[in-house]
Amino acid sequence: MDSDNQPTQEKDAEQKSFFSRLWTPIPEIIRFIFVALVIVIPIRAYVAQPFIVNGESMDPTFKNGDYLIVDELTYRFEAPSRGDVVILKYEYGPETVKPYFIKRIIGLPGETVIIDGNIVTIKNNSHPNGFVLNEPYIVQKNFPDQKLSITLGPKEFFVMGDNRPHSKDARIWSATGGAEALQESDILGRPLLRLYPLSTASLFPGEFHDYKN
Repeated sequence: MDSDNQPTQEKDAEQKSFFSRLWTPIPEIIRFIFVALVIVIPIRAYVAQPFIVNGESMDPTFKNGDYLIVDELTYRFEAPSRGDVVILKYEYGPETVKPYFIKRIIGLPGETVIIDGNIVTIKNNSHPNGFVLNEPYIVQKNFPDQKLSITLGPKEFFVMGDNRPHSKDARIWSATGGAEALQESDILGRPLLRLYPLSTASLFPGEFHDYKN
């Protein structure tokens, strides 16, 4: 038995010696950077990435300059829910590259969203007559006199900023300035952590799911 295994053991030893000769002379800081990149790059590309809030469209839930870590993995396995705050890319206006937005999901696939001023009503299979959303995160109540109704497709969502008077969102995204749904494929993820400012550090910041009065 020992004689049969000897060539394999010698081959393994040679391979280890070869890689050791390559690896050992490399300065420790270079080795650390290499290992860190091997770990960080896949995580950054497929699992989580940083995001800095720019603007006041989600105020006061999120402030300009808030530093977030975005969970890009969850929505690969489950659909977004009403009340989730999401990071998305949407081609709005003359930009050639889709800008990033942070908004809240209000309407789900297949639902009809009706907005009358500051009142949002949702109609779906469970509530064919509709129900009015409870939205305690809304502080600015001086909405424009806006009325709209939109029915969402099977892979479409309706999103708005919490700071409704100062948010460019699905209410005005169409080419004519009217309502337009967000495609599920444009959703990148949701905030997993708020790291800065430290006074508001939290897990899954901004989520709200108690929409029934």
